[in-house]
Amino acid sequence: MLSVQIPDPDHAGSVHNVTVTPAVWDRILAMRAGYACGCCGDWSAGERSALALYGPLARRDLGPMTVAQIGQSLDGRVATHRGDARDVSGPDGLAHLHRMRAMVDGVVIGVGTALHDDSRLTVRFCAGTNPARIVIDPKGRLPDSAKMLWEDGARRLIIQAVDRPRAAGIEVLRLPLVDGQFQPQAIIAALHGAGLTSLLIEGGGITIASFLEAGLLTRLHIAVAPLLIGGGQAALTLPVQRDKLADCIRPATRVFGLGSDVVFDCGLTAAAHLATRPAHPAS
Repeated sequence: MLSVQIPDPDHAGSVHNVTVTPAVWDRILAMRAGYACGCCGDWSAGERSALALYGPLARRDLGPMTVAQIGQSLDGRVATHRGDARDVSGPDGLAHLHRMRAMVDGVVIGVGTALHDDSRLTVRFCAGTNPARIVIDPKGRLPDSAKMLWEDGARRLIIQAVDRPRAAGIEVLRLPLVDGQFQPQAIIAALHGAGLTSLLIEGGGITIASFLEAGLLTRLHIAVAPLLIGGGQAALTLPVQRDKLADCIRPATRVFGLGSDVVFDCGLTAAAHLATRPAHPAS
């Protein structure tokens, strides 16, 4: 059961247009490194919105953080009925995803997404360091030739239940299955044990939903593109169906305009709320 959220009075109920200039992105990267804050400086309104959006992801003083991001159409779809998902997010939505990758220690996807998209999971559309790339692959289906497993200096991890050897340099985390599935709590614990404490759950929708339902997400970014698909795969379907709206998850939500896309930043824990408050690094 997720806790009741505290609304953010500074950003609730309005859209804040984001401008990511080189100067403000340098500040955000400095926040991630722990030697800058997001509250001081002479910034434009758009730059201040960029600090408000990405600053909470850059914070490392509030303990471990697990965030998720999903890009969808106006009608809540991530792909057509034939599985075409290539251009659901606009160019600004894609750049946003790469900025989120630059904010975390590791990016997590399910094996279905890895097999379908064959994504590199790198940071290419902004300055920053490539995160560790992690796939949840219970049966060891992902081939070592997958792009996310290419050697480029970033850590590569596979969470699997089977005893399948992997290529040199690929880290394997063996976890037991419970009713045929990994427990999200066990995945998070294993990744924290591997030194990865800030995580981005990138996809797909089933994987994100499992962490959301387990109450393990600090915050969720939903990037909505001005597109009507009309059918196909839904963005998020939670495993537990609720009969009453009163029992549904109501996160503290801030809204940011990115140009081609609109991002709903959903805070899901007390730490998510605290991350939006000003903080100065220790001198």
